[in-house]
Amino acid sequence: MRVEGTAEGTGERTGEPTGEPTGEAAVGRRVCSAGERATVRYVGPVPPTAGLWLGVEWDNPERGKHDGSHEGVQYFTCRHPKGASFVRPAKVSFGVDYLTAVQRQYEINMDKVLSQEISICTRKLNWSDVEERRLEDLPSVVLARVEVNGPGPAGEIRKTTPNVSWLDLTRSLLCCWEDVAAITEQLDKLERLELSQNRLSLPSDPSAHCQAFCNLKVLVLNNCRITWPQILECAPMWPQLENLSVEENDITELQRPERVLQSLKHLSLSSNALVQDTVLSLSALPRLEYLNLNNTGLSSIQFEDAAPGCETAMFSALKDLNLRDNNITEWCVINELSKLPRLEKLVCLGNRLVTSDMNYKTANQLFIAKLEHLASLNNCEVKAEDRRGAELDYMKMFGEDWLKAGGPGQASAEFTSEHPRYQNLINKYGAPDEDLLKKPKSSALKNQLLNITFVFPDDAERKPVEKKLPASMDIQKVKGFLYRLLKVPAADLRLSYTSNKKEGREYEMESNLKTLHFYAIEDGDQVLVRWF
Repeated sequence: MRVEGTAEGTGERTGEPTGEPTGEAAVGRRVCSAGERATVRYVGPVPPTAGLWLGVEWDNPERGKHDGSHEGVQYFTCRHPKGASFVRPAKVSFGVDYLTAVQRQYEINMDKVLSQEISICTRKLNWSDVEERRLEDLPSVVLARVEVNGPGPAGEIRKTTPNVSWLDLTRSLLCCWEDVAAITEQLDKLERLELSQNRLSLPSDPSAHCQAFCNLKVLVLNNCRITWPQILECAPMWPQLENLSVEENDITELQRPERVLQSLKHLSLSSNALVQDTVLSLSALPRLEYLNLNNTGLSSIQFEDAAPGCETAMFSALKDLNLRDNNITEWCVINELSKLPRLEKLVCLGNRLVTSDMNYKTANQLFIAKLEHLASLNNCEVKAEDRRGAELDYMKMFGEDWLKAGGPGQASAEFTSEHPRYQNLINKYGAPDEDLLKKPKSSALKNQLLNITFVFPDDAERKPVEKKLPASMDIQKVKGFLYRLLKVPAADLRLSYTSNKKEGREYEMESNLKTLHFYAIEDGDQVLVRWF
């Protein structure tokens, strides 16, 4: 029988190849072979070959050869039909304890550590900044991809690294939460723990380990093949948790967190195939401020407790929402998001929300106009002038629909449902001019040349300028023409216009992206040019 997996030449080994432990004690243990992690599922003979074998289930199923059977005999089972192998004990590493790993990482490589700055997410640890360069002074310990399998001698962690507040055990060889707790219970200052890419069996009594995580604020469990019910089962261990990242797991249907995770402010569920109807169960988290639903298959959301234009009682603390790379195609989803009373930041890239002109900038204006409190869209600040321009353009864009739906004070329920903020914007800016809204907007008008007179009300000595411009020219290009004429930067120019059909009224031209045609400018109208 072919031996699967060799331990030589991996470049990341911390432990030496070892056959210990063996027998039943090895079942469930985590091992490493040729840089790949696996869980031991069987220890014993595999006839007709002689000697001892380990049956392992690989984290990466493509590494395996079979389903735990050989020549018709099923020795163990695994999740994937070809996710298993038989390997000799001498070809795997069972890893080393935490203290051995720390000593090898920070003491044996002292010269290297002293000369470099270790970046940890947004914080940086410069070992040379530690006054006496002792393990006792370490504020952070990074053992990512190191084969840590347990705590080591009892009580020694508290003596050796007592000041650690940030511990990274990503892709270790820890096999259960009891082993994690045996390490963290000796780190009284621990606030952040990273355990991504581990496979941890559930604790028999989670509440018994509360003290081991009593100060934990941040927990990262990405790609741990964990489900939401398992997270809720473990949650009593983390009484003070504020930030939980469980990306790329086996999370599908979400259940309400009852009496657990009540201190949670930040939750990332990115890259889980969620059952979208269960997302609202997360509203049971009263302090949740940030929610990442990126790449979760979300296509709709509805807060049925609130009518259009009203506030939902759900997610009362939510300020920051990430909906990137989902299947949202209907603007009614954004109308539902407008019911969130405190939503300030939204990321919605990678969806199929489009406008009639297929222009993403127009779509961004709709986001801003529909979401009253939005201060950041797709990681870009929404400035006061952006909001004013977006809201005025939105009013004009749907002004004709508003008139057809009944107009002032009589808009239909259908229009109000589709545009719940429209009446609020009328209250803010005044109703759009009905005469201008009813102007014909045929393609012939859009493509015609307009005779426009530019006047300069703040510069009495400058004579008016007449110019023929296409109705399809956008305001940014109009400002470019004026820059060449006036030598005033386009950003400093402010344009408005007056219509021959509506004397005494002046209309702002807020958006650089809109055309003369959009603003319903006709032949013979005047454009008023001012600058700062």
